[in-house]
Amino acid sequence: MIAVKQIHKSFGEHQVLKGIDATFYHGKTNLIIGQSGSGKTVFLKSLVGLHEIDQGEIEYNGQALGSLNTKERKSLRTEMGMVFQGNALFDSLTIEENVTFALSMFSGMSVSEKRDRAQFCLERVNLPNVGSKFPSELSGGMQKRVAIARAISMNPKYLFCDEPNSGLDPKTAIVIDKLLQEITEEFGMTTVINTHDMNSVIEIGDHIIFIKEGKKAWQGTGEDILDTESPEIVDFVYSSELFKRIRRNKA
Repeated sequence: MIAVKQIHKSFGEHQVLKGIDATFYHGKTNLIIGQSGSGKTVFLKSLVGLHEIDQGEIEYNGQALGSLNTKERKSLRTEMGMVFQGNALFDSLTIEENVTFALSMFSGMSVSEKRDRAQFCLERVNLPNVGSKFPSELSGGMQKRVAIARAISMNPKYLFCDEPNSGLDPKTAIVIDKLLQEITEEFGMTTVINTHDMNSVIEIGDHIIFIKEGKKAWQGTGEDILDTESPEIVDFVYSSELFKRIRRNKA
């Protein structure tokens, strides 16, 4: 579990995060949603320690991130997996080398052990025969699955995803959503997903945090969001044609 307590973050005189409290639950897909410029990307980067917060606390299973020394932070980072918006695969490395990249840096595995782990992770994302290929030889959806395979290679306790469905067609986005939900439950991870995808909100939103102008304006589940009358979220959510259609069908 990740607990966020009254965190603030500014860049110069521009205050981005304004006292956010939130909890992200073990074994759940926890979603962060909000308009562009709302602060959700800064929020996600603060959670993983890429931004140092100005005030407040971020706790991983009761341990405050700000109190960790360099060695302890490095240890915590080995328990984190990250799926970046643009996949961030290394074009000059094979798929297997991409997946084993973190293992080579942070684990004491032998070459054969790393190869076996990469094969397991690729099979888990339904890409069993692509290890010798290069990223440019794969479709966008396949590259995203490779990014997920790499993110779970270290068997993380925490998985962070920044817009995992960005640039994907709706059918492929559903595949990615289902995969993220399955591995979250299977591996017992705390998964935090930053997303604009309203289908993701409905289908895999175990717990949702809505950020508006740097503050938490709403929280609930994918089911709750269909019935909410909260003015902070109705304008954002129901601008989506998907939600308009669902609400008409419920009426």
